[in-house]
Amino acid sequence: METISFSRGVPAPECLPVEALADCARAALERDGRTILSYGPSPGYAPLREWIAERHGVDVSRVLLFNGSLQGFVFLARRLAPGRRVLVERPSYDRPLKILRELGAEIVALPIDDEGLDPDALEAALRDGDAPAFLYTIPTFQNPSGRSLSTERRRRVAELAVEHDLLVLEDDPYGLVRFEGEEQPSLLELSEGRTAYSSSFSKTVAPGIRVGWFVLPDALARELEATATATYITPALLGQATVFEFLRRGDFEPNLERVRGLLRARRDAMLAALERELPNARWSRPDGGYFLWLELAADVEGAEAGGVTFVPGTDFGGAANELRLAYSFASPDEIATGVERLAAALPVAV
Repeated sequence: METISFSRGVPAPECLPVEALADCARAALERDGRTILSYGPSPGYAPLREWIAERHGVDVSRVLLFNGSLQGFVFLARRLAPGRRVLVERPSYDRPLKILRELGAEIVALPIDDEGLDPDALEAALRDGDAPAFLYTIPTFQNPSGRSLSTERRRRVAELAVEHDLLVLEDDPYGLVRFEGEEQPSLLELSEGRTAYSSSFSKTVAPGIRVGWFVLPDALARELEATATATYITPALLGQATVFEFLRRGDFEPNLERVRGLLRARRDAMLAALERELPNARWSRPDGGYFLWLELAADVEGAEAGGVTFVPGTDFGGAANELRLAYSFASPDEIATGVERLAAALPVAV
């Protein structure tokens, strides 16, 4: 029996525009090879930085490219977090939590519900205790829960950031992978000057190209640029130039629409399977992204799920009766089979 994976947030193979990217890489080398095969400025490939700056309506000096957005998080956390309070959502993406623990940060987890982060809990955390280094939040199609912060709450979080001089790190890798519903304003738009925004092309083009970016307040941009220069001398320009060629040709939006369709079908398949196989459980109903959050009637920690993998909620700071299911990789038929296997392996949920 082949194992069906609901564990990792990996795009299905058919999401990857392999032939188009191969052609873009060749074209980038032929057009600008002497630049991208040599040492370059640590902020990244200039044409791509300019494209991102124009998209966000900011000066290009505020845009830094990284080897995936998580590398940018590491640089920022190393600079700001050691020995300080850092506010996060509960649950939250496990990789930043691990990085913050290794840096000796005091992690303060704030509850979320179907409308996202609770702003009252945020206000209480800002009122009590030392000033935090920053708030780390994934407001749109959150990893791991798939939930999104409502527009009303976004405005309140932005107000609190200004009121308390709080740096907000808005992680937004999934925002463009929207299946339905209206696009919401980013925290960057709502609290200009108090938000560091991060995203990447991992979910919209391909994760293996490792191109992420940050839009930072001016002073912090200069600090992280210095960190990048001291760390790797030159960025990975070939991948960045390949992405820019993909954008320059007008391939980005058609590819994004294709990816949305492929993932929407998988989201729908998982929701239908959960309704059928686990009617007494509770789960989030994401309007986009890669994940949903499943809450069962009893603890599942340590449970054996024959032939299907998932990530326990405790890895993300959640409870022992919760787990994350990624619908991004398996086919719709595999999702139906996988949820059936999961229900059989977790009878406590039924």
